[in-house]
Amino acid sequence: MCNSVQVLQEEIRRLLRQKNAVLLAHYYQREEVQEIADFLGDSLALSMSAAKTEANVIVFAGVHFMAESAAILCPDKTVLLPRLEAGCPLADTITAEELEAARKQYPDAAVVTYINSSAAVKAQSDIICTSANAVRVVNSVKNAKRILMVPDGNLARYAARFTDREIIPWKGFCPVHHYVTPEEVRAVKARHPGARFAAHPECAEEVLALADFVGSTTGIIRYARETPSKEIIIGTERGVMYQLRLQNPNKTFILASERLLCETMRSITLEDIRDSLEETKHVITVPAGIAARAKKALDRMLEIS
Repeated sequence: MCNSVQVLQEEIRRLLRQKNAVLLAHYYQREEVQEIADFLGDSLALSMSAAKTEANVIVFAGVHFMAESAAILCPDKTVLLPRLEAGCPLADTITAEELEAARKQYPDAAVVTYINSSAAVKAQSDIICTSANAVRVVNSVKNAKRILMVPDGNLARYAARFTDREIIPWKGFCPVHHYVTPEEVRAVKARHPGARFAAHPECAEEVLALADFVGSTTGIIRYARETPSKEIIIGTERGVMYQLRLQNPNKTFILASERLLCETMRSITLEDIRDSLEETKHVITVPAGIAARAKKALDRMLEIS
């Protein structure tokens, strides 16, 4: 590792101790960020872990909606997002105003909202889901004729395969996963004929049809550890490859597509994290009314998880 990287990592660890802070990092972050994180994982699990700590400050190496979730679940802590413009293209495919209009269009539908959404959208929702529990959440909704599932249409169509509920999918998608093509996957499978293919449910239906396993990022990590296959094709953002290789040194991991790169996740650098700690920037807050309503939707999910 480059000495300058080590110096920055050591400086960040010193600042975290000094400020009584913890560093949360999503699996899609740069390797050098993952290496020094106090908590590493998916977005909701990270926020829940942070809520249990005695830290005063949470530095979230992730994107904006993740920091908002941390602020909602940890109202007594200061939540910092190292790069303010680190947003989520999927979360941006729906606004609170658009969801309000959709609720009027489908008055008999309950709204199940993916965690990859803004706090304002969560506040307009009946219940939240993750990629890991989407099917369970959908099946838990009993008091509505049908379900409006936002904002990821691919996740909604995937969940619909495992329920008899009528699901209305939103038009949104994650460009990192959605633009992976079945042709790309078939080409990789042809080069590695014995490999298993693990895909994220944000991928398109045609790609998921080729998968041996479909699951969340954490689910893919678990599958890679448990499958006897020595070669696994990975259909999610490339940042997870670091943990996969670290935990499974005797296995080979191949990206399903070179498109699997989230530039906004990768935009956060060690310098950004250091500056965020030194200058207490950028503080993420959620208005009290929105936070209270969003937390109710989150709590409904947690009750069945």
